[in-house]
Amino acid sequence: MIKKSFMEKLLDGVAVEWKALKEIAIKISSGGTPKTGVSEYYNGDIPWLRTQEVNFGEIWDTGVKITEAGLKTSSAKWIPANCIIIAMYGATVGKIGINKIPMTTNQACANIGIDENIANYRYVFHFLYSKYEYIKSLGTGSQTNINAAIVKEIQIPIPCPDNPEKSLKIQAEIVRILDAFTELTTELTTELTTELGLRKKQYNYYRDQLLSFEEGTTKDTKSTKGVEWKTLGEALVRTKGTSITAGKMKEFHKDGAPLKIFAGGKTTAFVNYEDIPFNNINREPSIIVKSRGNIEFEYYDKPFSHKNEMWSYHTKDKNINIKFIYYFLKTKEIYFQNIAGKMQMPQIATPDTEKFKVPLPPIEKQNSIVTILDKFDALTNSITEGLPREIELRQKQYEYYRDLLLSFPAQGESHG
Repeated sequence: MIKKSFMEKLLDGVAVEWKALKEIAIKISSGGTPKTGVSEYYNGDIPWLRTQEVNFGEIWDTGVKITEAGLKTSSAKWIPANCIIIAMYGATVGKIGINKIPMTTNQACANIGIDENIANYRYVFHFLYSKYEYIKSLGTGSQTNINAAIVKEIQIPIPCPDNPEKSLKIQAEIVRILDAFTELTTELTTELTTELGLRKKQYNYYRDQLLSFEEGTTKDTKSTKGVEWKTLGEALVRTKGTSITAGKMKEFHKDGAPLKIFAGGKTTAFVNYEDIPFNNINREPSIIVKSRGNIEFEYYDKPFSHKNEMWSYHTKDKNINIKFIYYFLKTKEIYFQNIAGKMQMPQIATPDTEKFKVPLPPIEKQNSIVTILDKFDALTNSITEGLPREIELRQKQYEYYRDLLLSFPAQGESHG
């Protein structure tokens, strides 16, 4: 276990000198953007990095490639592997990355080639990572941008500056410890992505098999029992939304309140019953139709309401399991998304769902399918919830030891 005395022992009384990035760099540069809309400048084979791809890790590829013509007619330029990259503009300002292959970048990236005779580039990466909030605070303007002049002056602690060999040995030891933490987090993230992908494929396969019914016949494909087809308008009760502004939702929002209000996109609010200005509260398990933007269906079995841009369905028929219909509709989301895609703003209307036909096998069959799919859903969620918690704990552990290892004295002071 690393203790508070670790840095004293590692530094063994040596001085620490704070140097500006420009003093430990071979070169600090930014890139450029080939003129957009010129097809011959893009879809080439030259990696071209944008700041949205800089996210505190190693960068092995880019989402966009440019051509030699695009490179020559812009300020974009090649940088060697293992540069420290700092995002300078907008929402990603202050984020850090390391390019692991030679590449080009846009003008929003500050590209820092570290002098390996003075500093270990991964040591500099870890230190700058620890200063993310500080670097972000250096920004100015409405988008809080920083620039190359600001980047060049960021101070980096260099232990034992008069003995480069010892200094690099100290830096390498710090890197070894911190890299071990980041490697574990990376392994867990990869495990989560792989396992979750396999679980979802398995879930989708069995869901599609269980919900494979042949419209126009009286038999489902897996059973000899009859299946009735009805439109949603015939089978279910539709509830209209209510008019409430996003501002009102924020005003009424209270963490832990019992009633949930759905709005477009991911906007929701939890409110107390006495705070809401309307009475149409849904108390039945229901299917919520998210009808604009990203078209999807959501199942909710607690009291809720929703804005008038949405609608919901419930049932009073004991021979219908509403969750069975929800699972069936989830297999048809692409169909509704395709309908919505014909509009300038992706959107469906109530007739699109009202006239949509769904299969209704006997209630026993519906219940059985819901039970099976609930189990698959629980298995998928166990991965979705479990590993991220572990990753979060590992990340906090990394940050704790990083801050401990990089807690250097101020200029002119020494440990010991």
